[in-house]
Amino acid sequence: MPEISRFFGIVIFIYFREHNPPHFHAVYGETEALIEIKTLGVLTGSLPPRALGLVTEWATMHQNELMKAWEQASNYQTPGKIEPLK
Repeated sequence: MPEISRFFGIVIFIYFREHNPPHFHAVYGETEALIEIKTLGVLTGSLPPRALGLVTEWATMHQNELMKAWEQASNYQTPGKIEPLK
């Protein structure tokens, strides 16, 4: 499960050969949410409101890169890192 970004204590992962729809995992402390890349909606899990807001802000800025990372991981290629939120 490659880590593709890390910011403000939040770690973003995309797993290899994951199920559709295209999504990423956002982990903050003991919480985790799966976020759909296209809609940026939460598929499962939860994050504290502030952490979810930061993840959504970051993902909005990097949607195209997230889709590329999803496609790479779907083909067992290691996705590159994505710039963190600053």
